[in-house]
Amino acid sequence: MADVEGALPIAARRDLRNSLAGTHDPFIQAIPKVELHVHIEGLITPELRWKFSQRNGMTLTHPRTGSVFRTLEELQESTEDGMKPAHGGRQDNAEETLSFFESYYGGFEVLKTKQDYYDLAMYYFERAARMNVRYAEVFFDPQGHTRTGVGWEVMMGGFGEAQREAEKRLHVKSAWIMCFLRDLPPESAMQHYLAALPYRGMIVGIGLDSNEVDRPPVLFEEVFARARADGFRITAHCDVGKSYPLEHIHQTATAIGGTGADRIDHGLNAASSPETVEMIREKGIGMTVCPWSYIRHQPLDEVFKRIRTLFDAGIKMAIASDDPAFMEDTWISENLRVVRKYCKFTDEEMVKLARDAVEMSWAPEGVKKEILDEIDTTGYFL
Repeated sequence: MADVEGALPIAARRDLRNSLAGTHDPFIQAIPKVELHVHIEGLITPELRWKFSQRNGMTLTHPRTGSVFRTLEELQESTEDGMKPAHGGRQDNAEETLSFFESYYGGFEVLKTKQDYYDLAMYYFERAARMNVRYAEVFFDPQGHTRTGVGWEVMMGGFGEAQREAEKRLHVKSAWIMCFLRDLPPESAMQHYLAALPYRGMIVGIGLDSNEVDRPPVLFEEVFARARADGFRITAHCDVGKSYPLEHIHQTATAIGGTGADRIDHGLNAASSPETVEMIREKGIGMTVCPWSYIRHQPLDEVFKRIRTLFDAGIKMAIASDDPAFMEDTWISENLRVVRKYCKFTDEEMVKLARDAVEMSWAPEGVKKEILDEIDTTGYFL
């Protein structure tokens, strides 16, 4: 797909991120937050990848050239170069998507031990605590880990230890959302679902991510129906700016799990269809929105116009991080800053976003009440 006129190239995104970082916004820093869309694998920076590979005695190679990375600096430079067009000028959508998936899935290979999984999860929880995240639902892709030979007890053991420590030491509560890779067969999704059942105390929901082309949500209806019957909550990613999103949004909202999902991840194209917007609103489906993900491929003005349209229509949404390591180190705070700037949200509307994220979360009711009370009783906000 060709680059979209008005989408921000990487240099412009970095400039925007730096300008937002230089603007002190005590309101956004202080407000209690709930994070509902962050991929644990999307946190694997070149630094973490190097750390884990060195600890595990691994050699890292360039995915296209096969050349060996001898230093962290070489890996960092390659990561930078991978986000630049080989032909000069601006990198188009297809090029950047390829670079993204190469880097993203390449990071899985360095995770080998329970300590690796613990360290990765704690990297998130410690950053979340500094941003006043009180509760998080974290995505993970088990198929990407088991195909590198990692066992469930290693993966979930590390995640579980970090989850417990984060609640005790950092006061960040959390749960996990297990996502299936939609470019793999539905049979693989079912196998991994069954293997995950011993860890259902950690896992609150079932999701669907990865490359969406020709992979509609209904392909996975059997596993979603099983998950619904077993009491899990359901969500699915719906791409932004492609040719198929409205149909995938409709399937997600109405079909999967028998009655449709509890949430939609991304799905910004719904704003172009008043009927779809009204259907989502009537069903009370929340949407997780990650603005920094969209301005890579969509005109900036159009992205924030759609977000504003959905918000004004009364749809609950949660602003979130997505994949900070691959998106200019932008986290929930930066995403809140950019949506505040371009949607022109007032303080009161930012409070509504904070409350909506709590209400559409799958946290226990007691946890929700605790966070809502903190928002409502902090005089700074009101």
